[in-house]
Amino acid sequence: MAGVLRLILGDQLSMDIASLHNCNKSEDRVLLAEVKEEATYVKHHKKKIVLLFSAMRHFASSLKDSGYQVIYRHYDDDDNQGSLLAEVKKACTEHQFDKVVVTHPGEYRLLKSMQQWQHQLGVPVEIADDDRFIATITQFKEWVEGRKQWRMEYFYREMRKFTGLLMEGDKPVGGKWNYDQDNRKSLPADVSPPKPYTVAPDDITQAVIGLVESNFADHMGDAKDFNYAVTRAQALDVLAQFINERLPDFGDYQDAMREGNVWLFHSHLSFYLNCGLLLPMEVMRAAEQAYFDGDAPLNAVEGFIRQILGWREYVRGFYWHCMPQLQHDNYFNHQRKLPVFYWTGHTNMNCMRQCIGDTKRHAYAHHIQRLMVIGNFSLLAGLSVEEVNAWYLLVYADAYEWVEMPNVSGMILYADGGNLASKPYVASGQYINRMSDYCKNCGYAVSKKTGPKACPFNYLYWDFLIKHRQQLGNNPRMGLIYKSLDRMSQETVDAMQQQANELLLTIDNA
Repeated sequence: MAGVLRLILGDQLSMDIASLHNCNKSEDRVLLAEVKEEATYVKHHKKKIVLLFSAMRHFASSLKDSGYQVIYRHYDDDDNQGSLLAEVKKACTEHQFDKVVVTHPGEYRLLKSMQQWQHQLGVPVEIADDDRFIATITQFKEWVEGRKQWRMEYFYREMRKFTGLLMEGDKPVGGKWNYDQDNRKSLPADVSPPKPYTVAPDDITQAVIGLVESNFADHMGDAKDFNYAVTRAQALDVLAQFINERLPDFGDYQDAMREGNVWLFHSHLSFYLNCGLLLPMEVMRAAEQAYFDGDAPLNAVEGFIRQILGWREYVRGFYWHCMPQLQHDNYFNHQRKLPVFYWTGHTNMNCMRQCIGDTKRHAYAHHIQRLMVIGNFSLLAGLSVEEVNAWYLLVYADAYEWVEMPNVSGMILYADGGNLASKPYVASGQYINRMSDYCKNCGYAVSKKTGPKACPFNYLYWDFLIKHRQQLGNNPRMGLIYKSLDRMSQETVDAMQQQANELLLTIDNA
């Protein structure tokens, strides 16, 4: 027997990954490779690269300790081949393998490449299903078929029944499927969130930080102050800290924003779920147990489980069902280039300054910062769908295309015309003011729609609705807001449109 080459990708760092199933440790070899092609096809945030390279190196060490034979390619190895295919080809020339096994990747681009590998290598290539997810790609496809609308809420209910999470027989615990209405509170000034989990970089991580600073100097962010978990044991500590310290208040304040505090009561587990250090079911079971033990309220636990079992599972199925068309969708034909402040954070809009600044410093921002501040502006300003997708993919350490593109093209930009979202997620500055303290320290006045001090979100919001009335006017969820528009004086409407045009022209000429 010649054995099997088992390729592990940087977001598949789990001992339970499908490509390790039935591994013969004496004959098979496991390949992990840090390659330029994957690290630079967009200029990933430095902290994202540190997280993945360090986690990969620690995972390789764990594999060796467990008796696996590991081939590991460091980014700066003299014979690094630069791409996954080339590294697999090199391994196949150095050793004789009966076949190559890899788990289904998280990007359409990579899957299409892998489907050609067998022909290119002359060795059978098996692409195993990624069973870390609860729903298979086929399951989602079967759920979609015959439905006029693909709404996450109904998919989520099916997943609750399928897993039994927060269920009493065929009924939801507490009698309701969804407690989202209870989870929209602003954060009182006297409520102080606990400090986030941090860990001092060990020698492996320090070496990666040096590598990233040397080889990715023109990428966003700073790698030197990196302090995230990079091992499964550390990721489990992050989970335990969340369950004990943050989960009880997560539900109430999950949509809140506060200047200078990016972490709040969020779990920060997406870093580790999305690269494989944690598994979805163990995370959800831990939250469910906290409810049953009386340590966390139902609105918090249900809201947290919905983010994983509902939204995370849904967007993954949505991505694979809608590709490759999803990457080309542009319902409003938006083409405007990204403003310079998306990279620098230098803008007089305090909400954007805070959220982009948090992103730049931490390679993280929570979902409302991403959706209702940065994403809201991106849609209102008509920014390029392609450029916005690339930005979200590179700036966040938990971003992989399967989760990023549905959230950006479908949820944030409404570029798919409503397959994912029932209406565009746009709002004036009043929403941001209600959910944050950002407006208190802003150069603009959130109360003003027009004039030199007017909040740009206000006039951009109404300008967007006016421009796209033909496409949105018949949407039943937009009826009330268009009635409000119709009650405005023509003078106000004209002034808002003029001010919006002036701002957009400034962006175009920057």
